[in-house]
Amino acid sequence: MAYRWLGRSIWTVAVAAFGLSPGTCFAATDAALLPRNLSPWGMFESADIVVKAVMIGLAFASLATWTIWLAKTVEIRRKTVLARQRIGQLERDTLLAEVEQASRDGCDAVAQIIQSASREATLSCGMFDDGFKERIALRLERVEAAMSRQIARGTGVLATIGATAPFVGLFGTVWGIMNAFIGISEAHTTNLAVVAPGIAEALLATALGLVAAIPAVVIYNHLTRSIVGYRALLGDASVMVMLLVSREGDRSLFRLARAAE
Repeated sequence: MAYRWLGRSIWTVAVAAFGLSPGTCFAATDAALLPRNLSPWGMFESADIVVKAVMIGLAFASLATWTIWLAKTVEIRRKTVLARQRIGQLERDTLLAEVEQASRDGCDAVAQIIQSASREATLSCGMFDDGFKERIALRLERVEAAMSRQIARGTGVLATIGATAPFVGLFGTVWGIMNAFIGISEAHTTNLAVVAPGIAEALLATALGLVAAIPAVVIYNHLTRSIVGYRALLGDASVMVMLLVSREGDRSLFRLARAAE
């Protein structure tokens, strides 16, 4: 007991001589042990290899999200403008052959619809019966489905990123917290210098998961609405082609009736 009392007295005298309190000394020790750089880049550099892999994966996912947004926005806008131009042409012309001639060199969706209908008319040798209309409708449905799949290509990646990125960030969070507890057990202390790096890494991984997921969900919903509008234009184009086919069929029947008279 005497030795313990003597040790405490010496420590108190030493602290008083330097004008410091014991709490100040422990705070200085914690501050000395803390990492010097707690910026996002500094936390990334000091992170565990698993947490680094999670952060890099989320960064690439975010880059892929914005790349798909830019590419699909340009593609949908360009194809929408072409589709509206073709529909305007369908409204002006009255013969399927004239429309097919104007769109012969086109590779857009409406041009494919017109060319498919014209090809079926050529194969049917001008027989405008009910079976011909059914065959035209089946061809147009196939072209619409193919063009819809083409315009929606790549949006599934956005859905995957939006659904999985928060859980990937959560995995990095759990791993970082686990490292913090391992540091506590190895150092046999719970001071801030041991706990702070792991917690900071965990929070950074969570933030990156949200940064990757939230824009992916918003962009996916926006592109989905744009694609629905584009599909509606393709449906209008198919209806216009069917109207042209129906008119030509009525004209053909009228000519046959006049010839029979």
